[in-house]
Amino acid sequence: MNLRKILEERESLYLGPYASFSARSKGRQVREDECLVRTVFQHDRDKILHSKSFRRLKHKTQVFLAPEGDHYRTRLTHTLEVSQIARTVARALALNEDLTEAIALGHDLGHTPFGHAGERVLNELMPEGFHHVRQSLRVVDILEKGGEGLNLTWEVRDGIIKHSKGGGPLHSDDPEVMPGTLEGHLVRRCDMIAYVNHDLDDAQRAGVIALDDVPPAILEVLGTTHGRRIDTMVKDMIGCSLAVGGTRICQSPAVEEAILALRDWLYSHVYQEPRVAAEFDKASRILRELYGFFRQDEAALIRFGGRRNPTDSMEVCVADFLAGMTDRFAMNLYQRLFLPQPWKIL
Repeated sequence: MNLRKILEERESLYLGPYASFSARSKGRQVREDECLVRTVFQHDRDKILHSKSFRRLKHKTQVFLAPEGDHYRTRLTHTLEVSQIARTVARALALNEDLTEAIALGHDLGHTPFGHAGERVLNELMPEGFHHVRQSLRVVDILEKGGEGLNLTWEVRDGIIKHSKGGGPLHSDDPEVMPGTLEGHLVRRCDMIAYVNHDLDDAQRAGVIALDDVPPAILEVLGTTHGRRIDTMVKDMIGCSLAVGGTRICQSPAVEEAILALRDWLYSHVYQEPRVAAEFDKASRILRELYGFFRQDEAALIRFGGRRNPTDSMEVCVADFLAGMTDRFAMNLYQRLFLPQPWKIL
């Protein structure tokens, strides 16, 4: 019995006309026998969920470096929040939840240790630059499964490589910038909804800012609590997208403007806050010294867990190794390589 076919037929009945249908996927880079009980997007979701790079997200910084408190977000909890918000909207708009979830779970697999500070260091050191979205695609295409990659569908890969906005707008008319599916558009927006809310929440918990510091105009539109803000953004997205017939993912001008204003405010008042920035300066030095060490010692790169692929430059191989590290692995390795070790007493 081919349950996958039944699920594909079921999609044709309950998904909207602008959703991505599993049976119409543009396929994988390498042909493989498809699962008999899962659609291709379900299969991709599970491939990502069971990958080593996904598990490492639990020990990678979101905003606060190696926090001692139990309730601060990590890159993994951020990913799960993005996934849950996006699935809620996908269900309301009759989009493909499995594709949405797969993109959301895979969108940050290429993030470095120490958050965006680590990304900035590698971008400065690498001759051709470094960006976590390109690295995320490299992880799923090449690095996972001992160099075989996960062989994901075109739709999931497209959503991963085009999820990032940086400091730019949520929407663009450039097809080279925007995902080719509405599910990809949705994850792109939900990524920002998740991080502006939980980064604000974590910054309050850490005592870096108080709610009264946030411009009142932002709070008047979005709300004064974490739950209220997410509720406002999600309902606004659903309502506005339904109002245009579900042909695109959009939000009202007032809410979108408030989201972007909150993002910009967080950059200047949280991410660049002196106490936060000082710790990331220390983390940056760790990655710089590790990069220099392994760049000059191929044997050490292999000995400590890196790979030397002859088709890639030494710089790329070192960047792959560093980007895959968790915060604690990078700090422990730095201590082992560059700090005096106590003598062992037998």
